[in-house]
Amino acid sequence: MSAVLIDGKARAAALRTEVAGGVAQFVATHARAPGLTVVLVGDDAASAVYVGAKGKATREVGMISTEHRLPATTPEAELLELVAQLNADTAVDGILVQLPLPAHIDADKVIAAIDPAKDVDGFHPINAGKLAIGQPALVPCTPSGCLLMIREALGNISGAEALVIGRSSIVGKPMAALLTAASATVTIAHSRTRDLAAHVARADIVVAAVGVPHLVQGAWIKPGACVIDVGMNRITLPSGKTKLTGDVDFDGAVARAGWITPVPGGVGPMTIACLLANTLKAATARAAA
Repeated sequence: MSAVLIDGKARAAALRTEVAGGVAQFVATHARAPGLTVVLVGDDAASAVYVGAKGKATREVGMISTEHRLPATTPEAELLELVAQLNADTAVDGILVQLPLPAHIDADKVIAAIDPAKDVDGFHPINAGKLAIGQPALVPCTPSGCLLMIREALGNISGAEALVIGRSSIVGKPMAALLTAASATVTIAHSRTRDLAAHVARADIVVAAVGVPHLVQGAWIKPGACVIDVGMNRITLPSGKTKLTGDVDFDGAVARAGWITPVPGGVGPMTIACLLANTLKAATARAAA
């Protein structure tokens, strides 16, 4: 068998179209567009490219996009003051502070300073807590996108065996909470899990988000499983060129899985699309408050 490729670009485009329709309705009702503000501290090249892509996508769906680009030497207190100003700005519905931050800034303190109602990354402790206990919340974008792709592939996942490899607060833990809320039977594994192969072999759903190239071998995959590869690792080939690859051995897994995401072109596009959906959700909730 050969797995069906889950086209993240196509699914993200459909979600962006859906969001654009919601934005048009919001503008017609409230006479303003939802606003997303992104804060970038420092000159990390990858972060700058990502911030630019977010801004472009935000404008394309009809939202207001603003950016604050601060030098890497910005004091923590100055960044916290900017966050406070954005919290108070009624034109701002979503605040996203791009990670990673410079080493002298406490990222947890900055995230906690964001108004939970504007926390479109879904990282604030209040939003994380609500997700954990099953209350409505702004959910981290990458796991949210993963769940949409899983549902599109499998439909009802109640009772399915799901394995999440990775325990970060950005992907692994919220992914496990979302799958649990969908009534899957969830196991969380990580780089230190004993006999990872045995866990993978039982799983109807595998979400790999640990950041280790090809950690998950294709031969481990249960035939017909749905494999979501969140990994984005740049490796050097024998020729000296580099390429992006995931946490899953794609060539081996594609022969056994039922559905699989490619890297790149799988999970990545869904992250920005879900950010836009979160911003619209935040704007709608704030307007109704």
